[in-house]
Amino acid sequence: MQEKLEKLKELKMLFVEDEPDLINIISTTLTKLNLNFLTANDGEEALEIYKNNLDIDLIITDINMPKMNGLALIENVRDIDSSLPVIVMSAHTEQEYIKKAAQLGVTSYLLKPFDFIKFIDLVSKLDIK
Repeated sequence: MQEKLEKLKELKMLFVEDEPDLINIISTTLTKLNLNFLTANDGEEALEIYKNNLDIDLIITDINMPKMNGLALIENVRDIDSSLPVIVMSAHTEQEYIKKAAQLGVTSYLLKPFDFIKFIDLVSKLDIK
């Protein structure tokens, strides 16, 4: 597990989630793990953060959010960087979401509730950088 965490420490991640309790839990845990991350409350905010931080290595986004949903965020990010790894975290398992995410080149799909062990395992296996 320590080896996986060391790999994560090399990354700059952007978490996009509109549920305050969940983003708070994620932020608290990632801070304790000493990871480099930014957060956004919706897709619109996330896109602005990304445009101002093009050194972000990975985006983890919810789908259903106010202002701009996760799929629209991914479409906009793809216009800037078609190869940036993106993980969707969502409670939605509808095929339309999964299919659209796949069409946008989403790297992986994590189901809520958010599981840090699965997340760490997944990200440590990605070929980033």
